[in-house]
Amino acid sequence: MSNIYSKSTIHTSPALAAQARAIIFDRLLPLLTAAATPLDSQDGIEIHEIWNSTTMDFIAAYQFGLKNGSDFLINESFRKHWLSLYHTRKTYVFWSQELPRFSSFLRKLNIYLVPRWVDDNNRELEAWTRERCDKTSAYLRDGSAAKDNDPGNEPVVFKAVLAGMEKERKTKGDESILSPNFLKYPEKSMASEMIDHIAAGHETSGIMLTYISWYMSQDVSLQDRLRSEILTLSPNMSLSSSTPAIPSSKELDNLPLLHAIIMETLRTNAAIPGNQPRMTPSSGCTLGEYAVPGGVRIGAQAYSVHRNEEVYADPEKWDYKRWMDDENGYTEEQKKERDRWFWAFSSGGRMCVGSNFAMHEIKLVVAAVYSNFRTQIVNDDGIEQEDGYTCSPIGNKLFLKFERVGKS
Repeated sequence: MSNIYSKSTIHTSPALAAQARAIIFDRLLPLLTAAATPLDSQDGIEIHEIWNSTTMDFIAAYQFGLKNGSDFLINESFRKHWLSLYHTRKTYVFWSQELPRFSSFLRKLNIYLVPRWVDDNNRELEAWTRERCDKTSAYLRDGSAAKDNDPGNEPVVFKAVLAGMEKERKTKGDESILSPNFLKYPEKSMASEMIDHIAAGHETSGIMLTYISWYMSQDVSLQDRLRSEILTLSPNMSLSSSTPAIPSSKELDNLPLLHAIIMETLRTNAAIPGNQPRMTPSSGCTLGEYAVPGGVRIGAQAYSVHRNEEVYADPEKWDYKRWMDDENGYTEEQKKERDRWFWAFSSGGRMCVGSNFAMHEIKLVVAAVYSNFRTQIVNDDGIEQEDGYTCSPIGNKLFLKFERVGKS
């Protein structure tokens, strides 16, 4: 997993580049162009759903290839159905995650801590994922992949997991720690792995795009400043250009304002601000000045870490300049502390494996949107974040106006 989600692979992957081109230029920008209105109009579109659809199409394409991934940006009726299934069951994960054996025991007594319709929703989501897996498996097995000249159809993640399973089976066989479950039931194991990537990969980035566009929509001058920066890219993503294209990943990463806007939104509105539990080793450990016995569950959360007033002055304020090193006047020590306390993706060996993928797709989408549009808030009722682990806006919606700029 770590290799296919590494920064070097993300930035040089022909498959991801082709997938990004198709999703941005053939799906997202035409949709926003069709919805665009003058900013003094009262019309707007519900963008939280669009952002979740965009990120779903991105992660599903990287997993299964464009051919066998999702088409949520195009298929409006199905995306509404799928996202409704996903979001309505999302608030019931506590019991199965934290007390699985207790929940299972009560079910045997016909006592359900979670409504039965949640199981129905989960089964449909699982079946949809399994269908993606079966189609991708057939695509690789029947020779279609060998004949396909479109790099966008490469199922990068699926192939990597498949190769890992085969390697584990050949090198360790029955001695493998994965033998009793993962290797014994390869189809179910693959589907289980893939749905984890789908859930984590679409929702978190979709939430971040919602809050980025919300903050940006409050400041037209900041939008114009960002547009000036991203149009320095060559090629750039302006539809007014004769050849709009996906820019160099390295150049995209070197845009300080774009990076600062995303980092500050990740700080104030991390998609996963909730607790990251860990168990102390059997020998115990030391946390700061405290000795903690072994076998104790501990945890930290991005929400608290990002509100350390000694590191982030006025921490509740969204201030992108915290990350603009040419403007904020921070000392080297202050920069180190700022970066050390940033925890939107956790850290260490169990940090988010998809952090580089998320940053890359978010930068591409924000650059594409603000190269071509100005945005303004129509209705942000319920924009406050939920209290929980993965936290969408309470209202699960945001209405924005889009106005084309630079149109020839």
